[in-house]
Amino acid sequence: MHPVLEKVTADVVERSRESRAAYLARIDAAIANGPQRTNLPCANLAHGFAVCSAVEKDALSHAVKPNVGIISAYNDMLSAHEPYQHYPELIKQAVREAGGVAQFAGGVPAMCDGVTQGMPGMELSLFSRDVIALSTAIGLSHNMFDAALYLGVCDKIVPGLLIGALSFGHLPAVFVPAGPMTTGISNKEKSRARQKFAEGKIGEKELLESESKSYHSPGTCTFYGTANSNQMMVEIMGLHLPGSSFVNPYTPLRDELTKAAAKQVLKFTALGDDFRPIAHVINEKAIINAIIGLLATGGSTNHTIHLIAIARAAGIIINWDDFDNLSKAIPLLTKIYPNGPADVNQFQAAGGMGLLIQELLEHGLLHGDILTIGDQRGMAQYSQVPTLSDGKLGWEPGPASSLDPEVISSVEHPFAGGGGLHVMHGNLGRGVSKISAVAEKHQVVTAPAMVFDDQLDVVAAFKRGELEKDVIVVLRFQGPKANGMPELHKLTPVLGVLQDRGFHVALVTDGRMSGASGKVPSAIHMWPECIDGGPLAKVRDGDIIALNTQTGEVNVQVDQAEFDARVPTANSATGHHFGMGRELFGAMRAKASTSETGATNLFFVD
Repeated sequence: MHPVLEKVTADVVERSRESRAAYLARIDAAIANGPQRTNLPCANLAHGFAVCSAVEKDALSHAVKPNVGIISAYNDMLSAHEPYQHYPELIKQAVREAGGVAQFAGGVPAMCDGVTQGMPGMELSLFSRDVIALSTAIGLSHNMFDAALYLGVCDKIVPGLLIGALSFGHLPAVFVPAGPMTTGISNKEKSRARQKFAEGKIGEKELLESESKSYHSPGTCTFYGTANSNQMMVEIMGLHLPGSSFVNPYTPLRDELTKAAAKQVLKFTALGDDFRPIAHVINEKAIINAIIGLLATGGSTNHTIHLIAIARAAGIIINWDDFDNLSKAIPLLTKIYPNGPADVNQFQAAGGMGLLIQELLEHGLLHGDILTIGDQRGMAQYSQVPTLSDGKLGWEPGPASSLDPEVISSVEHPFAGGGGLHVMHGNLGRGVSKISAVAEKHQVVTAPAMVFDDQLDVVAAFKRGELEKDVIVVLRFQGPKANGMPELHKLTPVLGVLQDRGFHVALVTDGRMSGASGKVPSAIHMWPECIDGGPLAKVRDGDIIALNTQTGEVNVQVDQAEFDARVPTANSATGHHFGMGRELFGAMRAKASTSETGATNLFFVD
């Protein structure tokens, strides 16, 4: 085992000792009660299985068959979740065949950042994660279940489902993916069209045609943003069946994997002899594995927030220093857009998760001794790939080396020596930066600041030609308390155009960038956030900012005494708290924790 991995893991275990013990004590108390529905009074139980068959009622009333609750993020507007329309019937039939009962326990909301990007609805996005966690808890609150299956893919959905599942940590859990859509036009071509539109070289008709060729069918978007980072993360923590993350929807293999997931969870209930509650599956090592996977693949910066919240739901305390320390030891092994031209289907064809996990395990860069939902205990089985032979599902060894070295490399010959995720620190606060897609020549920028309080003002300034220079855009009042911390992906084409024109540009903000954060250097998630009087609120137009993403330093070059004496500027952007449902989230904004503690106000954050 790599010494850095050992050290970080030991630090997390020690830091989490009391909170993890308290969490497990609560879970053990729930486990001691046995199958929950046996505690229900007759009238309650009758309500719970009123629509079941007589055979199922008899089995459930005597606790002789396990009952599986299905929590689903299905809707038929969003491509990633549309395939879940057919999953409940597949699951119920598979569970019946395996000797159990399955009930659809509840649905959770699923919103798409791609639809709401740059719009008012985006300001609900981050907090939708906590709503999903709460909705999951409501769905499982009927005390009817011995296990649960979780159906979700995209940005906030999987983290929300995981937080909710961990609050019911006494139940075994399997997460069931839906897979990516087939490949459309290349992500590079899509990005080029966006930049042309930003420059006024093409119109909306041409842009919409390009976007529609990219987002064209059921399944996740094919770039490596938060949605596909979710799938990687869940598999490398052992909550997916091996190799199941990136199999396309509406294929025979996808359907057989769904049926197998339904049957698999039945093996781990308290009614059998191989009890595996999710509280025991998700431990400190599993969380560390998720961070390692994120770094090795150049995954979404959103998980520097989400993983912290997920870990805390299990009584585990991680922070950005853990990401930063591991980033120095974990090499970048994949090039998937925006870190390269390939999409997730090409990643899958090159060897996918099986090859990635095998490479990390062989070099002591992954915890292999974790409990998973596979038939074997440990991660070794996750180097295998699922296959269909005469309609029968099986697993076979994955490729011994990359089938496309331009997409998946090796530890001996990585794309970069480190994971490319750094903690940013200095007199402007503390944040993170992802540089896996940033060319080395752009990773250090010193330039005058231009200060904005609304991303639309940045776009407007670009259109007026005011950003045609070396500039560090400071976008303030974008933190969770200020406006819900929307993603700022609308700025990506604008800043990308300026960089392509030869200017030295960067972004510093207390907000988030997209899971598709790309080629422009940035310091994001900065805290204390401006609404709390954070130092970004003291920056003025023309102040020189030095951003060094290689060393993790971000400082305003103003005499420190003068800077300290400045009064933080008030937020000039108004109208972000009402309309499009935003007024309903006032309490969440007011009590949100910092970005480094998960940007949440759920019970498990101090």
